Amino acid sequence: MMESLRSKAKELLQSGDVTTIIGYAAGTKKGKTKPYFAYTPEECEKLIFTPACVNNLVIYLTRKFDFMKKGKVAIVAKGCDIKTINVLIQENQFKREDILILGVTCDGVVDKEVVYDGNTLSDDEKSIKCITCDVNTPTDFDHLFGEGVESNALEPMTGGIYDEVDRVRGLSQSEKWNYWMEHFDRCIKCYACKKVCPLCYCDVCITEKNRPQWIETSAHSRGNYAWNIKRAMDLSGRCTFCGECDRSCPAEIPLNVINQEMSKLNYEAFEGYRAGYQTEEIPPFVSFKEDDKEDFIR
Repeated sequence: MMESLRSKAKELLQSGDVTTIIGYAAGTKKGKTKPYFAYTPEECEKLIFTPACVNNLVIYLTRKFDFMKKGKVAIVAKGCDIKTINVLIQENQFKREDILILGVTCDGVVDKEVVYDGNTLSDDEKSIKCITCDVNTPTDFDHLFGEGVESNALEPMTGGIYDEVDRVRGLSQSEKWNYWMEHFDRCIKCYACKKVCPLCYCDVCITEKNRPQWIETSAHSRGNYAWNIKRAMDLSGRCTFCGECDRSCPAEIPLNVINQEMSKLNYEAFEGYRAGYQTEEIPPFVSFKEDDKEDFIR
């Protein structure tokens, strides 16, 4: 896979079809990788793809960064990352023809505590998002690398993280409140969750506004609750479960659980809608139908 990936990347840069290749290279620590940007054919020799390539590189396509201003870019993307690309296209952040997708097949990436040792990953070593992944072989790409990988996913919104989502759903109101407040109390307002999220691309974040100040800046229960609930609402109907927020949270708040609770609510309320899959549909929270369900109003 890697030789064919490097070869195609060199060809794209040599022909001038793209100005930048966004991919992965070996990290400074054994078993780790890092985002990597190749601007010349020679630099493509460092491109790799292994189960340690966890990062969702789609964040570099957002207006937080200026790669898109330098010309057409090619991005190495797993199937889960391509779902994020689809949402950004739905939200008119760029057009499909503005990028080239170098799709890679993937049998899972490492969980955040696991260091890749070169061997095949067991299910226990994989990120929890991989347990329910049904895009191991991407369906939308310009060039595909790697052998096809069959998905072991169950029905949508079942198994993996959704077992915990269902468990929390089964708690009483007071138990749910205690569950989330216990987790939110650990938040230190570092905002790593928003900095790694490709779908948090506002020029000015609500956390930076002080007239009025919607989100209190200090880390205490009231402000932590406001921030985490606001963030979950912003991602409702948009989150593609890349898991980067949960992976980067130093306080180990189970952000995957709250994000996928919102995804499951959207799936149930809007005829099986899943962010990143229905690219031709208007996302539920930017459209209105007279017969929309209103049973969420209490």
